[in-house]
Amino acid sequence: MADTAATATPETTGETGDGIRRRDFIDIAAVSAAGVGGLAVLYPLISQMAPSKDVLAASTTEVDVSAIQPGQAIKAVFRKQPLFVRRLTPAEVQEANATPVGALRDPQTLAERTQEGHQDMLVTMGVCTHLGCVPLGAAEGEVKGEFGGYFCPCHGSHYDTAGRIRKGPAPTNLEVPEYTFTSDTTIQVG
Repeated sequence: MADTAATATPETTGETGDGIRRRDFIDIAAVSAAGVGGLAVLYPLISQMAPSKDVLAASTTEVDVSAIQPGQAIKAVFRKQPLFVRRLTPAEVQEANATPVGALRDPQTLAERTQEGHQDMLVTMGVCTHLGCVPLGAAEGEVKGEFGGYFCPCHGSHYDTAGRIRKGPAPTNLEVPEYTFTSDTTIQVG
C-alpha cells in the first residue's frame, strides 16, 4: 500500500519562504502595538509630574546689585520668600571678620557666607530661622538690632551684619541660598 499521507509544504505549515511563521509575525505585531499603547498611556501620567511654567519661572531670580551702596540692603523675592541682598561697608566686613567664630551659636565665618572676590556682598533669605518671621533691617530706617544686622520683631532674635544669629531664640544663621554672579552687577539666585 502506498503512503497516502500528505507531505508538509510551506503553505500547510504556515511558514513563508524565509522561515518566519505567520503566528510569529502576529506575536511581534501584538507586542509592538501593546508597547505603543503603553507609551500612549504613560506619557501623560509622567509629563503631568513635571513642574509647571510658573514654578520654573520662580526657580531662579536675577537681582541687579549695581545700585546698592555700601551699608545699604535691598529686598527681593525668591520662591515666594523675601531675599535680602546687602553690600557691607569695609568696617562691617572688618567687624564680621573680627568676631570669634567659637563665640557664635551657629559658627560660620563671613567668607563661608559670601563668595570669593565678593566678600562685601551678603545674600540671605529674609526669613528668621526661629519661626519664619521676616526680620527688620534691610530697609532704610528699620531697626537693625543690637549687632547692626537684622532684628526679628516676633520673638527678638538679633543677627549681625553677616546674618549670623547672636541673640534670641533663633537656632541658626539666616540661610544663604545658592547664587552666582552672572556679571559684576547681577546675581542669579537659585
